[in-house]
Amino acid sequence: MSMRTAYVAVYETFADWEIGHLLVELRTGRFTGVPWTVATVGESAEPVVTMGGMRIVPDVVIGDVQPDGGDLLVLAGSGQWDAGGGEEFAKLAARFLEDGVPVAAICGATAGLARAGLLDERAHTSAAKEYLQATGYQGADRYVDARAVIDGDLVTAGPDSPVQFARAVLERLELADEPKLDAYEGVFHRAEPAAYATLVG
Repeated sequence: MSMRTAYVAVYETFADWEIGHLLVELRTGRFTGVPWTVATVGESAEPVVTMGGMRIVPDVVIGDVQPDGGDLLVLAGSGQWDAGGGEEFAKLAARFLEDGVPVAAICGATAGLARAGLLDERAHTSAAKEYLQATGYQGADRYVDARAVIDGDLVTAGPDSPVQFARAVLERLELADEPKLDAYEGVFHRAEPAAYATLVG
């Protein structure tokens, strides 16, 4: 069985810490037993620099990515979303969702999906309801005040919830059961030493 692939969108100033927890668990499979391939996707082949100053050379360009070639699309926040950019990545997200392939968006990326109309009919969360309402989207009545929200193939979270974002994506991908997911949050969010045994068990 070939490894499943997570496509990770990379663009200038993307918020590396927002997706760090998730990517480590997917790539290593250290708690799930299922390692994934993590492939970075850029608008071009040019390197980008993250908000934390790390330089990343995209593995593939957006035009070469097909939903049926991957198992997840991950979108982090960045300055581009708040400047009204990221349209090509929002279009890619729309294609993934149309094909029934999960999309995980955190922080500013949720605003990009809101602008593209992808949150109008789906339960979702973000940094704050007002933040998304500023996009002029039609989905305010589907906004949920939670750390992370799963609705079908879409997972969303706010910038303060990278651990809950990772947990929700692992849940949606069925990579861990409820006790293990709770232990994951216990270790990385609540700093509970006792939860570690469940996590590695």
